[in-house]
Amino acid sequence: MTRTTAPRTRRTTTVIALAAAMALATTLGACSAGSKDDKAAGPVAGAGFPAKVATKFGEITVDKKPQRVVALGWGDAETALALGVQPVGASDWLAFGGDGTGPWAKGLYAKSPEKIGTMEPEYEKIAALKPDLILDTKSSGDQKRYDTLSKIAPTIGVPKGGDQYLTNWETQTGMVADALGLHDKGKELVDGVEAKFRTAVAQHPEFQGKTVTAGSLTSVGYGAYVHGSGRVDFLERLGFKNNPKVDAKAGGSFFTEISREDLDLLDADLMIMVPIGVPAAKAEGDALYKEIPVVKAGHDLVFEPESTLSSAFATDSVLSVSYTLDQVVPEIAKALK
Repeated sequence: MTRTTAPRTRRTTTVIALAAAMALATTLGACSAGSKDDKAAGPVAGAGFPAKVATKFGEITVDKKPQRVVALGWGDAETALALGVQPVGASDWLAFGGDGTGPWAKGLYAKSPEKIGTMEPEYEKIAALKPDLILDTKSSGDQKRYDTLSKIAPTIGVPKGGDQYLTNWETQTGMVADALGLHDKGKELVDGVEAKFRTAVAQHPEFQGKTVTAGSLTSVGYGAYVHGSGRVDFLERLGFKNNPKVDAKAGGSFFTEISREDLDLLDADLMIMVPIGVPAAKAEGDALYKEIPVVKAGHDLVFEPESTLSSAFATDSVLSVSYTLDQVVPEIAKALK
């Protein structure tokens, strides 16, 4: 493994804290978006109506332009807003409060939506909103959840291979855009973010081939995300290679817990550690954490929990990914020097 030998400098990215996010690592891990490998599972149809969208549950037809949209999936509301559509009901997965979206979507609502539960949505509340379209493109993919929602209104569920929140932001954007009859606008949004990725890659050739660990720390302990999760997908698009030791340990899962005795498994050329429900100081003050070679070399970033950057890194919507590129890439470049 290659790494520079610059002296240790703590770089903790501190931003104004948002409302409390979910505290369990497994829950947040599950709610990561998927990798670019599932792009083929996306939408079928182009612009206009009737609109047809391929999902795990079959091809869903939206006969006419929706007027009352309820957005339940992780990042679905932000995606609709990016396309110029304001949901009448939405789930706030990261407990942002307010309109239930991150600061990158500030001001896009003219009227705040009705808040709907996340993993256990209130079906009666949804029905009372009289939606003509329900978006649930990034969720558990549970059959019972889908069956219940589809009895209320046409529901765009997860794509094939998108169970357990593994729908990436491009597929999500395409599915939502097609369901809303806005195929071209969706493609334009995706193309714009992919262009930003290409620019970042061109500006930072030092990222290419370097290994990276996307880690988390909760009250339960340490963990790391694997290939296929949104955080890792973001980093891989920049040219990094996910920590192979983490991928091997996780097996078929998208997240793996790391015991204190095995913290060296987190070692890579770069590590981004995101505390969840605990202060950044819990990692920074941990003697074993500080002994991990990447930390001793000064090539790690620790985001303050529930900060803007931490939330953007976790949201993985078309809007938050663009924001993350602007804000996180410079921090990564500094950490690698």
